[in-house]
Amino acid sequence: MTDAITLLIWVSLGVSAFVSGLFLINLFFFRKARRLISVHGLQASVLIPARNEAQRIGRLLDSVLQSEGITVEVCVLDDESDDGTDAIVKSYEERNPNVRLIQGTPIPNGWSGKQFACWQLAQSASFSEFVFLDADVVLTKDALARAVSQRQHTGVDLLSGFPRQQVITIGEQLLIPLIHQILLCFLPFALMRWTRMVAAAAGCGQFFLTTKEAYKISGGHDSIRQSLHDGVMLPGSYRLAGLTTDLFDASNIATCRMYTSFDETWSGLMKNAGEGFARLPLLPVITAVMLLAFVAPMTCLVASAFGTVPADLMLPLFAGCVLSYLPRFICSVKFDRAWLACAFNPLSIILFLTIQWIALFRKQLGKGVQWRQRSYKVATP
Repeated sequence: MTDAITLLIWVSLGVSAFVSGLFLINLFFFRKARRLISVHGLQASVLIPARNEAQRIGRLLDSVLQSEGITVEVCVLDDESDDGTDAIVKSYEERNPNVRLIQGTPIPNGWSGKQFACWQLAQSASFSEFVFLDADVVLTKDALARAVSQRQHTGVDLLSGFPRQQVITIGEQLLIPLIHQILLCFLPFALMRWTRMVAAAAGCGQFFLTTKEAYKISGGHDSIRQSLHDGVMLPGSYRLAGLTTDLFDASNIATCRMYTSFDETWSGLMKNAGEGFARLPLLPVITAVMLLAFVAPMTCLVASAFGTVPADLMLPLFAGCVLSYLPRFICSVKFDRAWLACAFNPLSIILFLTIQWIALFRKQLGKGVQWRQRSYKVATP
């Protein structure tokens, strides 16, 4: 028993050190959008798919229409909403000449709702710069100008911003903050930025920037028409077309409340899992790494209270616990202030992995997912 605990403590310390080291390196690459320096003539088509977003769409439109330093057209596609979303957007259209309401057409076979909505929006866009936003995002006045300027400055074909995630309920606080933690702990930013490896593709579907030309070359949302997780799949399709993708920290210019309850959070992550970690042979590997890096150190610390850990192992055990919590603590400070998630990080990891394994088993059994009152099969990445 002692030999097993000794091995677990040293292995978990090594894995925690590796993961935390990669986190700190990636943190250097994960920068905010550059501040504007006398940029003139910025124009962008802001493209917003909306299905039953009556509670959110007004806040987003208000923030977009207050944008400074950039000329925008705002296209909102109503995707068969039944909660009055279209009426709200129509009222904005009547008061603002640069707002357009587009009534979506029924989804053809082989498409998911969001991808078809985004594809229709792209066909309606007038400007060469595209900005795709989810309806639950809210922007600062300089957000669009800074983000578009960042894309133009870097010359990247697809740029994705990660907003500050607002979390209120316990379910949100336990799961949503893992977005930044997992991104920075497991995506090798150097490969993402300096190569076109498809495996290094990543993004956030809440906030994408591209150009009309790059969108056409990559196939845009038509190339991922069955996808339920454009944050992963759209950057991958760009890279398959030989184009470049990149990420930036949008936490100072955009906020987003993705879900509003534990059930909605669980369903949303389950939807994304099939095109994320819930596949073989990736999931067993990522499970072992996450358990060793984030769960095992605290488990051993609890076990030490019962005298099962030799005294000479307490120092490496404490070091492992500190390294285990370091990424979550820094993410709480920089990105979300989710202190409950920080305190219960091992529980959050276990819940996240549970979702991934359930999604994998469902996929293996040929079961689809329910999202936005629609049923979908899970696309294979």
